[in-house]
Amino acid sequence: MEKNSLKSWLYLLPAFLFLGVFMIYPLVDVFVYSFEEGYNSASQTFYGTGLYNYSYVLHDPYFLQALKNTFILVLITVPLSTGLALLISLGLNSIRKLKELFQTIFFLPYVTNTLAVGLVFMILFKKTPYSDGMVNLLIQWFGGQGVDFIDGPYWAKMFVLCFYTVWIVLPFKILILTSALASVNDIYYKAAKVDGTSRFRIFYKITLPMISPMIFYLIITGFIGAFKAYSDAVALFGVNLNAAKMNTIVGYVYDMLYGDSGGYPSYASAAAILLFAIVLTITCINLLASKKHVHY
Repeated sequence: MEKNSLKSWLYLLPAFLFLGVFMIYPLVDVFVYSFEEGYNSASQTFYGTGLYNYSYVLHDPYFLQALKNTFILVLITVPLSTGLALLISLGLNSIRKLKELFQTIFFLPYVTNTLAVGLVFMILFKKTPYSDGMVNLLIQWFGGQGVDFIDGPYWAKMFVLCFYTVWIVLPFKILILTSALASVNDIYYKAAKVDGTSRFRIFYKITLPMISPMIFYLIITGFIGAFKAYSDAVALFGVNLNAAKMNTIVGYVYDMLYGDSGGYPSYASAAAILLFAIVLTITCINLLASKKHVHY
């Protein structure tokens, strides 16, 4: 028995080494850097340790703007994309003919390059000297006034970013929920119909509890993915996100390392640890909530 146990640990050793070298060690290293004040990556020196890096980041207007943008993005896109994916999946599940074709169409944005989709969105929404953009043309056609969604007011830019993010994550969620709905046993539905149960009650009492693990999985991964958003904003507003006031926390970390204000790994490390703490806290809250609402 001990021999088999030793062999199992040996099989797991490469995975443990990989996780240790590429995940645990960098996390510990970043945690240490976040307390080293005035760290210089070239000379590998610093002049003190403490909480100054965290204080600087938490008082930096650029970080506070990035924090605000990220939270707005998370609070809008995660519930909205999950709810839309559930509605579309229910519709696809009720279709018999051409079901596979519609599933393929809805999945296409997921396999399309993110930056390419971002450029299309920029063309649709951006005002140019030659055109107001297709979206503005539609607004004007219905009697409204055009808005500069890319270089205009903050709410317009946030609307485009949220719209774009929902568009990008929707196909994956549809795929997962369609598979989850297909796995629900028809016996439950037949029994409910015999009892004369309404469609809403069938959905609320049978469908929702049966697919709740998948919904919970999508919510968790949705929160984590939305907090890591950066390329979406770059695709729409360019690399100078601070000037556009559309930066995210990950974008702030990148700017502190490599951007125009780069060369401050200690500040970047402090911001990264703060992001890690936020994501970990929200994930733990979701895990606690899942014990009551998720049925395995």
